[in-house]
Amino acid sequence: MRRHELDLFSLVTGVAFVSVAVLYLLDSAGVLSVDGRLVIPLMLIALGVGGLAGALYRMTRDSRRERERGPSSDES
Repeated sequence: MRRHELDLFSLVTGVAFVSVAVLYLLDSAGVLSVDGRLVIPLMLIALGVGGLAGALYRMTRDSRRERERGPSSDES
């Protein structure tokens, strides 16, 4: 199986949704109490952090590829 590059945004999004599911599971089991007014803002923050992390990761990866490739041959 071929390895693929890390998609940081998808990883953070998946972890955020699994975390919300676990919180609601623990709430329904009576282990802890979840304040529903905090869930949506925390999810939006997690998605924003994931988007920023993914963008920064892609920018550093692209600049690293440019340095490895060397100077461009488009000069006239």
